[in-house]
Amino acid sequence: MTFVNQQIILAERPKGMPDSSTFKFVEKDIDELKEGQILVKTLFVSVDPYMRGRMEDAESYIEPFQVGEVIEGGAIGEVIESKSDLFQQGDVVTGMFGWQQYYAANEKEIRKIDPSLAPISTHLGILGMTGLTAYFGLLEIGQPQEGETVVISGAAGAVGSTVGQIAKIKGAKVVGIAGSDHKISYLKDELGFDEGINYRTAKDLANEVKRACPEGVDVYFDNVGGEVSDAVLTRLNRFARIPVCGAISSYNLEGADIGPRVQATLIKKSALMQGFTVGNYSERFHEGAKQLGQWLQEGKLKYRETIKEGFENIPNAFLDLFKGKNIGKLLVKVADRQYGK
Repeated sequence: MTFVNQQIILAERPKGMPDSSTFKFVEKDIDELKEGQILVKTLFVSVDPYMRGRMEDAESYIEPFQVGEVIEGGAIGEVIESKSDLFQQGDVVTGMFGWQQYYAANEKEIRKIDPSLAPISTHLGILGMTGLTAYFGLLEIGQPQEGETVVISGAAGAVGSTVGQIAKIKGAKVVGIAGSDHKISYLKDELGFDEGINYRTAKDLANEVKRACPEGVDVYFDNVGGEVSDAVLTRLNRFARIPVCGAISSYNLEGADIGPRVQATLIKKSALMQGFTVGNYSERFHEGAKQLGQWLQEGKLKYRETIKEGFENIPNAFLDLFKGKNIGKLLVKVADRQYGK
């Protein structure tokens, strides 16, 4: 059977905020499978802030997207056809096959997931790369201790909301910074954060951080950068740790991101500020996934997903990331399972 594959490619590199001209929908026939290949039908795709950086033709920790090529990213799919002994029709798999409806994968490009453990979408969120990012970034760099104060920017997102819950498991006081009262209520009422700060309505953000953290900040998990981080850095305690996970405030700037210099603060406080990507811990993914799954089953971790439907809505869902419209993990549902429930 011949499948017509609809794909979303990078049409041009954006300047500032991406828009509809950044992406292009194309159709392409899928060739007959070769030995060892598997045809995967996409069920869910992930949209993530780091993808904006990959749209730039610049050196980074990962290769940039190429103009005219499919936007690559985490996805979950179902095996439709298989010429591999390792996979069979109906298997649910995950991989980096990205923004397309079908993908002819090689055996080593994908891995099976167990649909009975949790909803399959969680393997792109709390049980996937975002959960692992929170787990390793907080515990390996932040190293929160019982009774310490942990502050998280972008706290209502997929990574931030997980970071806060893990910090609570470790006995820390947790303060989340987010962009709406609704998000602050979610953090405090549903996830058990101790305090919340709405950076959009705060008249003096540094004073709000001081109010929420009267004993100072021991760990700052930074997803945002910019003025939010400038305010938090004024309250660092001695030997504070700062895992730098993201800088979404600067991703769409056309000029340089200029702000206060951090060196003097780090010296005065003997503080550690370390950037990281989850790939740094790839050899330990099994460890992290096992612990996250255990906490989830024990009810110690909760999650929320913002799921948009329709392949055609993937670019708009991606742009929503920079408008702060999502709570938790932002996903696009592309199709239902064909061979299982």
